[in-house]
Amino acid sequence: MKLPKFLLADNSDFPEDLFVVHTEYPRFILNVEEEDVEWLDDLEGDDEETVANEATKVVEEAFKWCDEELAKYDDEEDEE
Repeated sequence: MKLPKFLLADNSDFPEDLFVVHTEYPRFILNVEEEDVEWLDDLEGDDEETVANEATKVVEEAFKWCDEELAKYDDEEDEE
């Protein structure tokens, strides 16, 4: 099965929170409201700085993607 790179998620136990799940390496769950990341994979690499930069980059991509997705929902509501 082919999965999208990012998924939006919510949970009734955390009604105020919105989550982004990153399905590719390095996999993680981002709590958008709390700006907290739970890594599901160990981050590996020879250069610690490079690994940190790549991790920061993919988390920033997740925030950007989430903003774009939420804007689509807002646009759909405005059209109704």
